[in-house]
Amino acid sequence: MDFILPESDGLRIEYFGHLFDNTSECYKMFWFQVIVEKILVGQTTASYEEIIDEMIADAWYMVAEYHLNLGPRDNLEFAVNRLVEISNFKTSENKAILLEFIRNCKDPEVIKYKRTLTRNVPYRLQAPFLDMKTNDWKVGEKQLIERINAYTNLIYKFAQMDGLRTKIHFNENWSEYIRRNQVIIKGWLKYNLVEYIQRRNPNVPGIIEKLYPSQERKLEDVQKYWKKIMTIQPVMEIYGNTELSENEISIDHFVPWSYVANDEIWNLHPTTRSINSAKSNNLPKWDIYFEKLTDIEYLSYQLMWKYEGIHKEFDKVKKKHLNSSMVEGRLYAPELSKEKFRNRLSEIVLPVYQSAKSAGFREWEYVR
Repeated sequence: MDFILPESDGLRIEYFGHLFDNTSECYKMFWFQVIVEKILVGQTTASYEEIIDEMIADAWYMVAEYHLNLGPRDNLEFAVNRLVEISNFKTSENKAILLEFIRNCKDPEVIKYKRTLTRNVPYRLQAPFLDMKTNDWKVGEKQLIERINAYTNLIYKFAQMDGLRTKIHFNENWSEYIRRNQVIIKGWLKYNLVEYIQRRNPNVPGIIEKLYPSQERKLEDVQKYWKKIMTIQPVMEIYGNTELSENEISIDHFVPWSYVANDEIWNLHPTTRSINSAKSNNLPKWDIYFEKLTDIEYLSYQLMWKYEGIHKEFDKVKKKHLNSSMVEGRLYAPELSKEKFRNRLSEIVLPVYQSAKSAGFREWEYVR
């Protein structure tokens, strides 16, 4: 299934979109997932071992808890199983504790699996960008690094070969592209990973719920923000078109959480518990509900700038639920007309909505 990845001047998005084509093993997705997270926290370089350690930690829960098959003789799976054997950690172990153990682990088997994991994936991930024939890959790692580094505009390039300590350097333009489009890229990456894991485990239901430890989503601060608004002006629910009350308020993800896997404020709005339950894991029909979403979000925007008390509640909410400075600067800038606000909200939500629709999420319309 094709995803719509945002275009960018100077970057070869048509090649980027083929990173996971013909994937026979999971390594590329885990490797790239770590790179994305490193870029999002501001790193410009990372070592092979640093990335491999994170890959093992990311695969821990799905292998240790649910024994998911990651592939034929998969070294990532082997590494997790070996660590389960020697660590006595629980299957839902805190990632920070797990990472610390992996980094300091001197077990020969674990080290062997780490080294095996570096043999292909650092180089093969970027194959769509490289005009290299089959025989061009059949050289030593040092020569292979030199060949790949000769190309321009790659996602990353390599420092001098140094085993697990070898470092990769992230391209600044690609890093900015990933930061700017992180929601879509994470969704695309998650979709590819879920599709791959499901293919390897055809008889296992609910794969998406078995990849990572479940986390309770606490949205009380968002509820409090909307309740503060409701003390000043009535708020109309967008699906049933009824006035909301404090006793019935529930926070809905316009694009389902199971796709976006985040709680960004621009995707959250108040509804009732019964309607939220009826909507479930579906996409509200865009042509029916986006304008209503605009109405309610613009109301909160206006009141946030008009009343100091509401602005204070918004500032509390955005600390946890607004993780893009670009979105904050565009969507919550002062003195936006409703038309400009609507257009900017659409630019943020629509690409995510379309990607979710491409991934198979069904459209939904509320029926009383």
